[in-house]
Amino acid sequence: MKKIIKEELVLSTSVLKWIVLAAFIGILVGFSTTVFLKTLDWATRATSGHARYYLLLPFAFLLSTLLVRYFAPDAEGHGTEKVIEAVHKQAGKIKFSVVPVKILATVVTIAGGGSAGKEGPSAQIGAGLSSFFSDLFRFDDTDRKKFVICGISAGFAAVFGTPVAGAIFGIEVLFIGGMLYNVLLPSIIAGITSCYTASVLGMNYLYYPASCSFDIVNIFSNNLMLAVIVSGFFFGFCSLVFIETMEFFKKAAGKIRLDKSLKALIGGICLTALALVFSGRYLGLGIDTIHSSLVLPGFRIVWYAFLIKILFTSITLNFGGSGGVVTPIFFIGATSGVLFSTMSGTDSNFFAAIGLVAVLAGAANTPIAATIMAAELFGMDMFVYACVACVISFFITGHRSIYPSQILNIKKSTSIMVESGTEVEHLKVSLKKREKSLIGLCSAIAGRIIKKIKDEHDAKQ
Repeated sequence: MKKIIKEELVLSTSVLKWIVLAAFIGILVGFSTTVFLKTLDWATRATSGHARYYLLLPFAFLLSTLLVRYFAPDAEGHGTEKVIEAVHKQAGKIKFSVVPVKILATVVTIAGGGSAGKEGPSAQIGAGLSSFFSDLFRFDDTDRKKFVICGISAGFAAVFGTPVAGAIFGIEVLFIGGMLYNVLLPSIIAGITSCYTASVLGMNYLYYPASCSFDIVNIFSNNLMLAVIVSGFFFGFCSLVFIETMEFFKKAAGKIRLDKSLKALIGGICLTALALVFSGRYLGLGIDTIHSSLVLPGFRIVWYAFLIKILFTSITLNFGGSGGVVTPIFFIGATSGVLFSTMSGTDSNFFAAIGLVAVLAGAANTPIAATIMAAELFGMDMFVYACVACVISFFITGHRSIYPSQILNIKKSTSIMVESGTEVEHLKVSLKKREKSLIGLCSAIAGRIIKKIKDEHDAKQ
């Protein structure tokens, strides 16, 4: 009995400790994220009022590059990736200078027209503050990592107004197919507290009730579920295109033997030229397009809109720009959802919502967080449909990620040879032939049928 009492006392104390710590960092990150988002909103309003504001893109990329180079090199690129890397390789240690530099670099990039997101910097802000206070409180490496993960969750939650999805994202994004359950409670507390703090400070979040009525009894009475299943494959391929395009431009930028400042100018000039050709719709956050695709009945946009956004974002984040990738993923998912609805003759608003979360699930390998986000943004009627599309998209993307520092915990198929416990960027993938498998059996039967048809045809000749 004494052992049970002691065990329960230790567990209760630990739970209370992490509730207090998570609430503390949630309030702090909620305040900091609100300052960042309001500063970003003010800056984008000031610049976008001018018709050709994007002509300043080369200088915006240059300034962003110089800020990062001279004040905080760890703030380079999209923030979430750097945070994942810090958790896995540095026990969550992040220099405090990353926080102000990341805020300034991202504001400069997006206000100048760069195609990037606001969630990566918020996650990095949360992680940077958590790391700072971990040192202040003299946490060991284990507690520091837990505290930093709480900061990631709090930052993500405060950006989109999705406390539970934000909490799960902060845990799920670290590993493909694995979650740290010991951080689940503090991450949820941090996410809820951060989101509440941001709301009190004046942050307004948009929620979109789903344009469907879910009834489990009649779920298969129409073709909607079938369309959702097909869309999961489509959105998985969209995620794959985004990941591979980002990787292509990363390698291309690395092969250019010039100073980063000159590459930033080149990237800015290229993006300006593309904006003159395709319009400024694909610059910045793209919130207007995302909103329209979700609420305007029959909303239409050029079929290749998601491809242009992929191109704009890949150039921005590999040629000097600073920011996140999730907001561009929302644009890519929503517009590809509109394309899917056009091809399938289905509701555009519904599949824009499905695409928004399914492409996130595939590109970031976070199907659980993406599904919960669907429920928080679009209501519970969307939950089951989003779950199906998100999980399919997650598998179709394969052993790839928009975050190369993610660590693989599972193989997505037993027919694929890949080493678990390895970072995505270092994975070597090969196919494994299985003697006994349903796919192998179907292939053998199909082969025999084709051979028989061919033999009969030859005999007739």
